[in-house]
Amino acid sequence: MEKIEKYNIEYEKPKVTLLQNSGLGVAEIAARTCYDSFESSENACVQNAMTHLDTEAINNIEESQLLSNLAWVHHHHSIIEHATLSYLVEGTSRGVLQEHARHRLQAISVRSTRYTMSSVINAFVASLTLGVATEEAFEFFLVKLLDLNLFVITDRDYLSIEIRAIYDKFVFQYKRNSDFLVGAVAKSSLPLVEELQGDAEALFQALQSGKKKRNVGDGFKHIVSDNWKVDMVITFNIRSLKNYFDLRDSGAAWFQIQWLAKEMKNVTPLKYLKLISKEYK
Repeated sequence: MEKIEKYNIEYEKPKVTLLQNSGLGVAEIAARTCYDSFESSENACVQNAMTHLDTEAINNIEESQLLSNLAWVHHHHSIIEHATLSYLVEGTSRGVLQEHARHRLQAISVRSTRYTMSSVINAFVASLTLGVATEEAFEFFLVKLLDLNLFVITDRDYLSIEIRAIYDKFVFQYKRNSDFLVGAVAKSSLPLVEELQGDAEALFQALQSGKKKRNVGDGFKHIVSDNWKVDMVITFNIRSLKNYFDLRDSGAAWFQIQWLAKEMKNVTPLKYLKLISKEYK
């Protein structure tokens, strides 16, 4: 946890794992192709690439003087677009996701609210057995959402406010929509709502164990705030990663995306950082 004194609120930092890195070899091969200078490489596998292509050795190159010169002397960064890294990000916020959308040259796959909101909706449906908009019903909903660990901000007082807002949105929609339950739970689970009236915990567990309704989040995405926690896999080419680190690992960036950029940099192999960060040059 990290407490931001300016706001006096505790936040959870993201976890980052490097899933894959393509190596520097392809980028050097690309550069050598441009200049037809394979014989000048300090890497034997590149020198011999046009007569004996050892892709495993090429992809395990740890350093390339040519790439370093192109990056730092000639500022010719297009060549390093041939090297890519993929990261698994766990526990950043939808606010950070919005910031990420501004970095256009990346591949990004994000945990979907369309398909992954069943537990939240089940908690609300189960709370209905304790009444609509009663304090007992809200307390049940509150405890369940706290247990689900859905938010980047971890301050309990703040989360009580946020979860109350989510609950109120559900109540609003429930009162407006006579077919609310049809859109909220799978058809096979609808009889459980009648059978387990008055036992919110039993109904919640039964719904959790039952069939999940497809695309259940379609009608409820509006409840999500920027504090909502997301997981994602992102892939950058090295040129785009340089731009990302230049802008986001900076005191001028929003603190949550600074955290993510720093965690990504921490798991990025040194051989790439030497090409894109003056800090490691």
